Amino acid sequence: MSTLQEQIERTLLPGMRVPEPLALLFGWIEGKGYFIDRNNQRIGFLADWAKERAGGTHIELVAEGNVHLESWFGNDRPEVLDRLYVFAKTGAEGSMAAFWIDDHGTQRIVHLGSGPGGSTLVCVLADDPVDFLRLLAIGYDEICWSSKFSRPPNSGSGLFVHPNVEYQNWVTETFSVGIPKTAAEIVKHPSELDDPESLDDFCQWVEKNHG
Repeated sequence: MSTLQEQIERTLLPGMRVPEPLALLFGWIEGKGYFIDRNNQRIGFLADWAKERAGGTHIELVAEGNVHLESWFGNDRPEVLDRLYVFAKTGAEGSMAAFWIDDHGTQRIVHLGSGPGGSTLVCVLADDPVDFLRLLAIGYDEICWSSKFSRPPNSGSGLFVHPNVEYQNWVTETFSVGIPKTAAEIVKHPSELDDPESLDDFCQWVEKNHG
């Protein structure tokens, strides 16, 4: 079975790359055995997937590319779809994180909500891959709900998510960074699909190319 990095690199679109911090994350995940192999595909997690709830943010790292984005965008234009590569599932309802090549040729990490009935968050999650890892380390149950971004995890009612201390320690020690208290410290312009007033670059681009 190919590694997470090999699977992604084999299907990456022209002009894209696996950022070094994510390559290190994939290596850490596989070194810990935090993955499953299913239908000839490897899926990575931030903790032991076999536990009922290991703590920290639940995210599935998987090489998906742009093969399912035609229905999300409502068109099959290569000049749109080939700017994106989905590498993770961010919510149980089907939301996604992807690499996006912006209008200046810069690769950034963005969020595509699953749509009405689920998350409609559409925005840049991080310009810096290390910031994406820091976002995951904060400890939200999922990172697809912008309504929670201004508050620390476990601020309201509902499921209490224990911090993933093992992952937090790996991030701080590997990259010599701190972990923010809230997602709002990293995600500058959390925006929702069909928001014509958004200040977020990715949301604006989606508005022009959706449908």
